Amino acid sequence: MSEIKTENPLGYEKLPRLLKNYAIPSIIAMLVSSLYNIVDQIFIGQGVGYLGNAATNVAYPLTTICLAIALLIGVGSAARFSLALGAKEKEQAELAVGNAISMMLLFGITYFILIEIFLNPLLILFGSTPDIMPYAESYTRITAIGMPLLIVTNGMSNLARADGSPKFSMTCMLVGAIINTILDPIFIFVFHMGVAGAALATIIGQLVSFLMAINYIRKFKHIDLKRKHFKLKGLECLKIASLGMSNSLNQLAITIVQIVLNNSLIYYGAQSIYGSEIPLACSGIVMKTNAILLSIIIGISQGSQPIISFNYGAKNYDRVREIYKLAVSYSLCISFIGFIAFQFFPKQVISLFGTGDQLYFEFAVKFMRIFLFMFLINGIQLISSNFFAAIGKATKGVLLSLSRQVLFLIPLILILPIFFGIDGILFAAPIADGLAFCVTVLLIKKEITHMKTLNTVKVLHPIS
Repeated sequence: MSEIKTENPLGYEKLPRLLKNYAIPSIIAMLVSSLYNIVDQIFIGQGVGYLGNAATNVAYPLTTICLAIALLIGVGSAARFSLALGAKEKEQAELAVGNAISMMLLFGITYFILIEIFLNPLLILFGSTPDIMPYAESYTRITAIGMPLLIVTNGMSNLARADGSPKFSMTCMLVGAIINTILDPIFIFVFHMGVAGAALATIIGQLVSFLMAINYIRKFKHIDLKRKHFKLKGLECLKIASLGMSNSLNQLAITIVQIVLNNSLIYYGAQSIYGSEIPLACSGIVMKTNAILLSIIIGISQGSQPIISFNYGAKNYDRVREIYKLAVSYSLCISFIGFIAFQFFPKQVISLFGTGDQLYFEFAVKFMRIFLFMFLINGIQLISSNFFAAIGKATKGVLLSLSRQVLFLIPLILILPIFFGIDGILFAAPIADGLAFCVTVLLIKKEITHMKTLNTVKVLHPIS
């Protein structure tokens, strides 16, 4: 036992303590990441108005695409890194990290260039109206500069967590968010810079986080990086991407949903008493409020990932099953709190994001209650999707990521309003959540049974 303890505590430490140590910093890091957009939304709502909030909603898909890139590389490389450590393959772990860092830089710079070239067509695609466009363009031209920084910071946070430094990962995100929160009101209310001020505050915070994250390259505990590890290898990049695909596709699916949702709300909103702008502004607030609680659940999921990957690589299947169950139980507690807030206190939550007329609050309250009605079970799908990626079964993770957003939600958003008008858009979400939950239960039940079989074989035929 003393020999094992000198290697990695993921294989022997008590699981509740491990999950607490890894999940809490991860939750804080995810909350902080969500707060970048939420803080902007609050201050813009107070200082600019609902057109400013609508502009940040239109620009938000660009951020979700950015996070999808970060998750593709960050989660994929962290899973590959942890699996290699569990299997005692140090050289493989070093190659995964080096290639991941090179991928982050390459993808980040490419994404920034594409945004600057195609910004106006993208904003129109995301649902911008002529009244919203000046705000959206002003905000996004600046925030695009921070996209490469965000990709590297999020990717390195995943790797630092897998390396046994969850608190460092948290600190990177926390420092940037504090800077953003301090600068937002100064730029908006003191210097009267409007949405451009909020965007500038965001990228200054992201720059500080980026510099801290890059500094961790010299501080890895379990590997020794050399120049050769940063040279991109096609097969290694594909393996990293395959393990991060489920998380990445989930983010991309959210982007597609946001685009379809925005355009549907504009079209059917124009046919209702609410008009086009009110549903668009309300959607942004509801989706980002939802993102706050989802970020806690994602934090739990990311905190469990290194523990799951390491023990699966070491063939400790009992520990894998137990940490999954523990993560699900914690996520259900958070989901219950969210359900209570969304169903019983929606107006109080919405009021945090500025004022509006009676029609605005009427639609916002209805949107929150109906669209998020099945929030109680959403966390199980998120935890399960990341679970499959953590054990190296990317295909099942991808299926779960796509089931809720692409297979169910988007078709329902397109079909239901034909018969029920704008209310059909709202009811699409809880129906999709219920169907995705059923798919999740079927896949997880089969995998847990399979691991029990593997564990029986291991006991009967131990490796000498």
